[in-house]
Amino acid sequence: MPGPSTSDQDPAPPRARDEIQGQALQAVAVEETGAPQVAPASIEMPRVLRALRNPDYRNFWIGNFLSNIGTWMQNVAQGWLVLELSNSAFWLGVVGFAASAPMLVFSLIGGVIADRVDRRRMMIRTQTAMMLFAFIMAALSYAKLINVPEIVLLAFATGVALSLNMPSYQALVPQLVPREDLTNAIGLNSAQFNLSRIIGPSLGGFVMAWLGVSTNFLLNGISFLALLLVLVRMRVPPPELDDSSATMWQHLADGFRYVLDHRQMAALLTLVGLASIFGFPYLMFMPYFARDILHVGPRGLGLLLACSGFGSLGAAATVAYLGVTGVRRRGRLLVTSGSVFFVSVILFTFSRDFLLCCGLLAVAGYSVILMVALVNTLLQHLSDEAMRGRVMSIYTVAFLGFAPVGSLIAGSLAGAVTAPYAIAGMCSIALLASLALYFLRRELRDLN
Repeated sequence: MPGPSTSDQDPAPPRARDEIQGQALQAVAVEETGAPQVAPASIEMPRVLRALRNPDYRNFWIGNFLSNIGTWMQNVAQGWLVLELSNSAFWLGVVGFAASAPMLVFSLIGGVIADRVDRRRMMIRTQTAMMLFAFIMAALSYAKLINVPEIVLLAFATGVALSLNMPSYQALVPQLVPREDLTNAIGLNSAQFNLSRIIGPSLGGFVMAWLGVSTNFLLNGISFLALLLVLVRMRVPPPELDDSSATMWQHLADGFRYVLDHRQMAALLTLVGLASIFGFPYLMFMPYFARDILHVGPRGLGLLLACSGFGSLGAAATVAYLGVTGVRRRGRLLVTSGSVFFVSVILFTFSRDFLLCCGLLAVAGYSVILMVALVNTLLQHLSDEAMRGRVMSIYTVAFLGFAPVGSLIAGSLAGAVTAPYAIAGMCSIALLASLALYFLRRELRDLN
């Protein structure tokens, strides 16, 4: 029996036809948006976890999660060790400054680099450097050779590597997911970071109590291996990178001009900068509050930080679920969230009840991460692919780079008026400045 004529045959089986159509739609998306699109995997995920259906992003998420747990374990141990060696809130501020000060300069350089080199390879180099610094900290601590100057130096070196790493990390995420999953991916990134804030400090507090602070440094070094393995095995097509002959400083100036020309971006970054300078330093003084004010020891310190992380996790999950399109009156929500954060920290500084402090820290964590995660998401959507590394490096400066300035100011004020009054006063300034920004900048009010 003769078969069907050629004109009656389906040119491709259904599965192959779907793949061809998908590739065609992806090509159109790239042409229209200029951004690389990643075909989603076939794994079904709940809405709040949708970005995890992409295999490369899923592995990247898990590797970062394990690494961040180790980092928080080291942070809680480092603050406690500084307090034991110096018995000074001032030195806590100095170490916080040394760890974050590189963000002011090196993250901007990292942003230019992220737009000109393979971001995956850049992350491999910086993550390896941070792993080595953690192992050095562990060795010196086990040998009883570590003092505050060594901690300051290693904190600074780790901060340099982290500041070079952050823009590549931020800019790599859009290469791992399709554009429709980007908001969810950013929310999940924030969720894993803040989930690690719950697990890391709590685990770190118990490890310190059972095995000593040195073990926290050792476990942090080991935790980097998870992310390094993921990065080495990852096969991501390199993005279109800026290979012009302009100097690094010209590229950096282009990034600042780009942000200033987009007034909504500038307003968002100003809002984050206020929280970073005047609000975030309270984290540097958590060992002081735990030991000298609340008298709860290292385990209590871990629980306080975990409560803050728990609130932050809830905010990240909120952003991951709702996305940008699910949020209305974004400008008002951003300023309201920041205001709640500042008020919560002010109330925390004057509370002497441990359970109330835990609740206030949870509220503070939720409100500040809701604000920061929304700003991150909006900036990713507003920026062009060619400028993404530089935009995210400026965001990194606003989010993390200004924090050391605030830590140094708070440390200096703490010596004169005590830490609670210093932090409460700084948060009061930021609260008033944020409200003034909202009423004076129309582009922030119109962010709907």
